[in-house]
Amino acid sequence: VWSALNLGISIHPWNPSLKSSCPTPPLSTLKPPTETELRIRGIVEKLNQLFPPRPFTHLNTTTSAKHSTVTILNPQDSYCRGDQLDILLETRDHLGHRKHYGGDFLRARMSSPTLKAGASGKVTDFNNGTYLVSFTLFWEGQVSLSVLLIHPSEGVLALWRARSQGYDKVIFSGKFVNGIAHVFTECGLTLNSSTELCTYLDTRYEEAFYCVKPPGFPCEAFTHMNSRNGDLSYLTVKSNVRVEMMKHLKHIDVSQCNRSEKIKEKCQHGMEIPVPSGYTLQEKWVTTFCNQTQYDTAKINNCLKGELVYLLGDSTLRQWIYYLPTVVKKRHIQIQWRKHSHPFVTYQLYSLKEEAYIPQEIDQIPGDKNTAIVFTIGQHFRPFPTDVFIQRTINVRKAVERLFLRSPDTKVIIKTENIREMHIEAERLGDFHGYIQYLVMKDIFKGLNVGVIDAWDMNITQLMPPDPPQEFNYTRT
Repeated sequence: VWSALNLGISIHPWNPSLKSSCPTPPLSTLKPPTETELRIRGIVEKLNQLFPPRPFTHLNTTTSAKHSTVTILNPQDSYCRGDQLDILLETRDHLGHRKHYGGDFLRARMSSPTLKAGASGKVTDFNNGTYLVSFTLFWEGQVSLSVLLIHPSEGVLALWRARSQGYDKVIFSGKFVNGIAHVFTECGLTLNSSTELCTYLDTRYEEAFYCVKPPGFPCEAFTHMNSRNGDLSYLTVKSNVRVEMMKHLKHIDVSQCNRSEKIKEKCQHGMEIPVPSGYTLQEKWVTTFCNQTQYDTAKINNCLKGELVYLLGDSTLRQWIYYLPTVVKKRHIQIQWRKHSHPFVTYQLYSLKEEAYIPQEIDQIPGDKNTAIVFTIGQHFRPFPTDVFIQRTINVRKAVERLFLRSPDTKVIIKTENIREMHIEAERLGDFHGYIQYLVMKDIFKGLNVGVIDAWDMNITQLMPPDPPQEFNYTRT
């Protein structure tokens, strides 16, 4: 529900006993903070302002979807395509009492299953227990509306504080090889160990990774790694999540009304992306703020002919490698995928050979008018304090700026975070953490001449089967 990070004032004071999770690199404890460190701290403080203390003594005083009320403002029997429909949401707790502060994590969506259509809604938090949910009626037909309470504000604060506790939600295991011998040892973004450590430090990007040095193995013998979930949780007391707040609201009817559409300029890099950024109709994405080119197979082949495309990130981009051959039939197109470096969370053992951070990869690309770079980060950063993601994103932006200095014609495209399955473990990988990173990425890359694929918004528009509410722990221990 938070649409921007550039807040001028803190609505409520943050608990002064809670410190920023931004760590000081071990080798620079006596040096003044760098420009990157100062910027990280500034962004973390802005995020802290979004999550002021929400004291509560019992689960009954948290937000209840059942007792909250939903009212359509200026209701009509029928609506026209292009109209905006506004809904006032007044939240109450499980005892029926009005809530007087905001911060609930809500997800608004409208859909027409028969048209295979969907769009997200815009949520405005008045920070007094009421919300304005706005839907733009992009298509005609019968439309259903939905507002999900993903997490109450008390749960949001608990998740935010739990995320800042440390790096031990995921345990990394590194494989060291020396001839025919090998051994596994503990690794991580930080390690509290009195034993000798192997430090893998990149001073230019202020990135570091550590492993406990195994006896008889040099640090250069680090070849593979995997990870497992740490056996801990900072939360207790169970509560339902992703509960529908508009169960009793009937569908609405939308007509064409013979309205003329405004002429939009052609979609291009660097445009500011509104909320929502588009909608799905007949399973096709339609951009709302610019005139997009519709590509068939022939146009896709002509567009990519002679192109060198770099895909940098996680498996949500690797999927493109499997999809593109189904629509790209011509040769003379080179597409490469490489995963981003630490942290990369997977049970499978993977090789570190030729692995590099995305900024390092971008710095090695000469770039020209026939080169396109697409990157994404986020999913593997969710279990760690937010400053890890912020620092990497800042470094990526700096690398893109350097790329544009040497090759301004290179095409750079950002794919934002994806939403995840509702049953995923919320404390470690839930969408609350993904949404914060989605906002951070949009804020850091603001004003840069890059294209943006708003995968977050696209995911929300997709038709998803209704799942029962999930039970999840909230209260911080």
